[in-house]
Amino acid sequence: MLVIDDHPLFRQGVIDALSREPDMIVVGQGSSGDDALEEIRSLKPAIVLLDVNLPGMNGQQITHQVTAEKLRARVVLMTGYDDVEQSLHAALAGAAAYVAKDVEPNSLLGIVRDVADGKYVFGSRAMTRRELQRWIEDQIEAAPRPYSEPGNPFHPLSTREMQVMECVVRGLSNKEIAGLLGISHQTVKNHVTSILRKFSVEDRTQAVVYALKHGWVRLKTSNLKSEGHGI
Repeated sequence: MLVIDDHPLFRQGVIDALSREPDMIVVGQGSSGDDALEEIRSLKPAIVLLDVNLPGMNGQQITHQVTAEKLRARVVLMTGYDDVEQSLHAALAGAAAYVAKDVEPNSLLGIVRDVADGKYVFGSRAMTRRELQRWIEDQIEAAPRPYSEPGNPFHPLSTREMQVMECVVRGLSNKEIAGLLGISHQTVKNHVTSILRKFSVEDRTQAVVYALKHGWVRLKTSNLKSEGHGI
């Protein structure tokens, strides 16, 4: 079993809970998306407990890659933002379970055992593959707005829009973003308008909340690199 989370205290708590169980062995840990893929490929764990919001690639993107590479690991995604749309993203990416981070330790252990038995755990339910497919269909049908699958690399924004979004999360103005990325003020405005449209939100604050909630950006972002410009 592998545990990937960038919060050391939470990660250690999960490892401690798992390590006390005689039927569970933690073979490794990590704190970033890059750590996750490297460890999954090299250690070949049966189960990975993976935070959604990680530095580098987020948990959804990593899950998508694990599925694409047909790696043996079954992914349990852990999140601080538990909602239906996010859980649908997780299921369609190939996750075996989607778990809120405030889960009780005994419940987490039960989920891990269900996943080890080949089940899928979403919406606090342990399901077969067929039951999961029915659950996905029901959730999509009941969604208040048409469900749209995230694109590759598992978010709907272009590379430049992601750079602008990361700047918005940092609280930069359009003028500051334009100077940082080496583009015009009007181009920044166009990108922000596109982001709001793609997220179906009305303002920058809602866009920030939406992007953070889905693990697409972080409050502490890494250095940006613009297309053709060093930042």
